[in-house]
Amino acid sequence: MKALVYQGPAKHVLEDRPRPAISAPTDAIVKVAMTTICGTDLHILKGDVPTCQPGRILGHEGVGVVEQVGAAVTMFKPGDRVLISCITSCGKCAACRRLMYSHCTTGGWILGNQIDGCQAEFVRIPHADTSLYAIPAGADEEALVMLSDIVPTGFECGVLNGKVQPGGSVAIVGAGPIGLCALLTAQFYSPAALIMIDLDDNRLEVAKRFGATTLINSADGNAAAKVMKLTSGRGVDTAIEAVGLPATFELCTNLIAPGGIVANVGVHGVKVTLHLEQLWDRNITITTRLVDTVSTPMLLELVRARKIAPKALVTHRFSFDRISEAYDTFGNAAETRALKVIVSP
Repeated sequence: MKALVYQGPAKHVLEDRPRPAISAPTDAIVKVAMTTICGTDLHILKGDVPTCQPGRILGHEGVGVVEQVGAAVTMFKPGDRVLISCITSCGKCAACRRLMYSHCTTGGWILGNQIDGCQAEFVRIPHADTSLYAIPAGADEEALVMLSDIVPTGFECGVLNGKVQPGGSVAIVGAGPIGLCALLTAQFYSPAALIMIDLDDNRLEVAKRFGATTLINSADGNAAAKVMKLTSGRGVDTAIEAVGLPATFELCTNLIAPGGIVANVGVHGVKVTLHLEQLWDRNITITTRLVDTVSTPMLLELVRARKIAPKALVTHRFSFDRISEAYDTFGNAAETRALKVIVSP
């Protein structure tokens, strides 16, 4: 089969690889119908994720068709169309019983990280019964690819951890796919203000279409001052960090109101300074989280009911033999105006 293989920082190659085989009775083999590229894949290529070693097939998102199942798989059979979760969960360990599937002792974020992933024609899914989701008949599969990772990530790590409330104020730093998913799902809770902050005017315009009430281009370095002016000097109740840079995290701590919550979503590959000398008396909370995908069943229902439309995030489509071009397009989003790309083997 064809597969995109990580060869070390800044290196990836489309190679011929053997098809995966069942190695445990709880496994399933899925023929990938659609996959995509995540910002986390770019972090891997930067060398920010040391658990991903050269030789690994990348990717942790997609939809496909079950090709084969292990003897212990009871929820799926060959021919079933399925959504692949970015998080693998056994459903039985102490972490899973606390609904922290991302910290499953035999799973978590392993696809495209510690085991071969979805940017291939076939992928092995451990713990298939609890790591795959049946696709409803007639569902738009491009929309569902967004539910593998980015929509539950924006919702769980940003909106839920940030405790967005009716009538509250929210600032989202980063109008990339994750920030836009936080924007879409924050509207479940009817906040009064949804402020989107980014360097890219094109992405800010997309955020306006997605429901942002205020747009701030932070290129001039005055984003925090502008937020303070908008909020009469108080700051926002929830600040969602959706980039993963020291400057964007620090910006969130500069614009949070007393008693507010900074919800970190971004993947950080370098040291970040926490200015406790400024924050120690402000009663703020800082949260971190890797998506657990506990919200995926609910999000599937919302997409089926057309309450959210994550397909609007898809801007480019590629055949699998053009996946390197897809990476270039996604990685140069400021020039290409890419949000999410769909890659179809």
